[in-house]
Amino acid sequence: MSVRLGLLALLSEEPMYGAQLRAEFESRTGGTWPLNIGQVYTTLGRLERDGFVTAGAADDEGRIAYTLTDAGRSAVTQWWSRPVDRSDTPRDELVIKLALAVTAPGVDVPAVVQTQRTASLKHLRDLTRLKQQAQSAERDGRTLDQSELAWLLVVENLIFAAEGEVRWLDHVEARLARHHRPPRARAAASASEVDDVQVTPR
Repeated sequence: MSVRLGLLALLSEEPMYGAQLRAEFESRTGGTWPLNIGQVYTTLGRLERDGFVTAGAADDEGRIAYTLTDAGRSAVTQWWSRPVDRSDTPRDELVIKLALAVTAPGVDVPAVVQTQRTASLKHLRDLTRLKQQAQSAERDGRTLDQSELAWLLVVENLIFAAEGEVRWLDHVEARLARHHRPPRARAAASASEVDDVQVTPR
């Protein structure tokens, strides 16, 4: 998630000061991506330097409101209209950990996988409970407001990601088991898998 673009999107609604931006960002994303207030002000400083926002005068409480410039508004409009670039994939610690574990001598890789699966399943259960709480309002016949809907969408995204992670860990475990079989057993298993494939006649 680009904090830079997230803050610009919030400022496209109205001028805000740093603590307000932090609170709005965390509220609208369900607290999934908590921001350090220092990170917010550092980002605002860079946005001001790059001409995307302007800083107003401090009010009686010393708060400085930031306002979007035309360049900033253009950047937000472009962000809404283009897809998120998935080619620049962030580093995933779990993937790196398992890739290194497989190549490191003396590491019990199946144990690493099992430990992670246990944690991932617990995380998935916790997320499912959060979703059920969010949906209780709908079950009571009340329409979710915009903030509740945004939070529910974030939780559902995390659920899909957690489910995908558990499936991938199952795949890793199965591949490790095949890899460590004796060559003859591996060949027999491969032949068995081919025999199990059903071809639908045309």
